[in-house]
Amino acid sequence: MILYLDLVSGISGDMCLGALVDLGVDPGWLETQLTPLFAGFRITASPVFRSHLRAVDLTVAVIDTETSRRYADIRTLIQGSGLSAYVKKNSLTAFEKIARAEAEIHGQDLEDVHFHEIGGIDSLVDILGTFVCMEKLGITEVHASAVPLGSGYVDCAHGRIPVPVPATLAILEGIPVIGSAAKTEIVTPTGAALAVTLVTRFGPVPPMQIVKTGYGAGKRDTGAGVPNLLRMVLGKRIETSAFGCASPGEKKHHPGTGPDYIQHEHIAVITTQVDDMNPEILGFVMDHLLEKGALDVTYAPVYMKKNRPGTRMEVLCTLEDLSAMVHEILVQTTAIGVRYHISDRAVLHREQPCQMDTVFGPVAAKKIKHPDGSAHMVPEYEALAKIARQQDIPLKTVYEKVAGNSLDRENIRL
Repeated sequence: MILYLDLVSGISGDMCLGALVDLGVDPGWLETQLTPLFAGFRITASPVFRSHLRAVDLTVAVIDTETSRRYADIRTLIQGSGLSAYVKKNSLTAFEKIARAEAEIHGQDLEDVHFHEIGGIDSLVDILGTFVCMEKLGITEVHASAVPLGSGYVDCAHGRIPVPVPATLAILEGIPVIGSAAKTEIVTPTGAALAVTLVTRFGPVPPMQIVKTGYGAGKRDTGAGVPNLLRMVLGKRIETSAFGCASPGEKKHHPGTGPDYIQHEHIAVITTQVDDMNPEILGFVMDHLLEKGALDVTYAPVYMKKNRPGTRMEVLCTLEDLSAMVHEILVQTTAIGVRYHISDRAVLHREQPCQMDTVFGPVAAKKIKHPDGSAHMVPEYEALAKIARQQDIPLKTVYEKVAGNSLDRENIRL
């Protein structure tokens, strides 16, 4: 099942659990799943209306107000529990994100982080309960809209601090966010950690057949014109080949009577322009980014402000490498910012690594399948360049002997 988080008015732990209960999870059942781990709480859920939209208002009533826990205690509790591997892994990830953010902000050792967001029973219920519910509903993929942020100030144990609070901003590093009209906190550190841990892609609704919609109610008056709700849309996957795309990190093959030959996938496209950099450095940057895992790097001449000549850089990479690629571009060039977006792409099926027999012996190559079912081998550049250097002959001669000539590769078709 696919879940889409429509972050209408932010996200918090109770909003997340409320929406999951609205999707069909029994709050009584959830309480019985968590009670063996720790006591001192009750879960209640009741219907409320926000702008005439029915939602579930979920409350964690904390009875045990004495027990306190550090991050290390929470980790031990989760690791020693009887929860599934899925719930353990994701809960530990979410708690670690909060703990690391707080440790850095307050200058504490990670193991000793001790504050309400980590030690509070309500946070334990919110985080563990969310992943227990996700597993109960059979959700295997989560997408979300960009994260809206509030404004103003909130009072906490450390005094009055601005919204979004520092921990929330730290957790959301690298995540697409947008402003909102909310005059208060609408994304809590717990909510931010849940979103970052759950979501595989931030963007539009993925291709799916809608099964049910759930609404979780927030408890604050945001001062905005939108209802304080988190909307969750549950659906079944539609074969994405009909839409020409695939889910993040997944490669889909075009269905047909012949062999699979077209792969559909999501990639990140990063662009920037530079006009104050030694062009020789760009050659190094291209090689460096490719070594770091970029799928492709291209340059094009452009004219910028005041008619200054510059270079437009475009980098393709996997979604997993997006943050690392942005970091490398900003470190290795004089660019002060980049633009990026997620793009669908379709590529011919390739098999790597392969070898092809040549007059120089076996040479590393890749095999490419064509729409008509045929395939051909393409020698790898580095393999041919190595031959040219070792035998002290022009690279073009190596290409000619291996491939016939640059325009006719029939001699290396399979």
